[in-house]
Amino acid sequence: MKLTVVGCSGSFPSADSACSSYLVEADGFRLLLDMGNGALGELQRHIGLYDLDAVLLSHLHPDHCIDMCGYFVARYYRHEGGRAEPIPVYGPEGTEERLVTAYGDIPDQSCMSEVFDFRTLAPGTFKVGPMTVRTDRVRHPVEAFAFRVEHNGASLVYSGDTGPCAALSDLAEGTDLLLCEASFTYGKEDIPDLHLNGREAGEHAARAGAGRLVLTHVPPWTDPLANLRDARAAYTGPVELATAGAVYEV
Repeated sequence: MKLTVVGCSGSFPSADSACSSYLVEADGFRLLLDMGNGALGELQRHIGLYDLDAVLLSHLHPDHCIDMCGYFVARYYRHEGGRAEPIPVYGPEGTEERLVTAYGDIPDQSCMSEVFDFRTLAPGTFKVGPMTVRTDRVRHPVEAFAFRVEHNGASLVYSGDTGPCAALSDLAEGTDLLLCEASFTYGKEDIPDLHLNGREAGEHAARAGAGRLVLTHVPPWTDPLANLRDARAAYTGPVELATAGAVYEV
């Protein structure tokens, strides 16, 4: 599998990156994990506008899903070749209603379902193209999911947004790459069931026996080097900060 970081900034875009969005490719199939603020423009640096085969949305906060509204416009009003065919969009319960509300002035409430085949997430395992996806709920103020994506014996895990939880460690057990949020600073913020800090991300990677840890969703006001240092204090494997455009072979 090939993982491309489309955007990795937490909460809002930084000067260097769009918000959360990660492209996973295998056997010519293109799966997108989240499409936050600014991600649609950045995605087109890596693939064509209509080349996506499926989308997984970890939760419905804008920095993880809001550019789906722009993507609806691109697919619905496609100028060449007619309207784009529907693609599967997996998200928490109420994903279609949330995106329709965010768009705001759709005359026909079913318009989005003409280009997006909305499917409701639940804990479990399912196939998406050639990949197997296992998902479980994690701790966040809204319904939120982490994903384990597997193909040909390789795996990567994306935490989405979460506070510390056993579900993430269980999902990441033995994974080759853990793409883990690290929004908070160790010793500074302490808000239950909201986000991880760098040390907690490292602890989850160590507990899971992950092969590699990539820290993501670091907001512009958080010192990424402090989070990197704290993660390395808790996890002895390779750890780095996600950057927009970075590519990983898994």
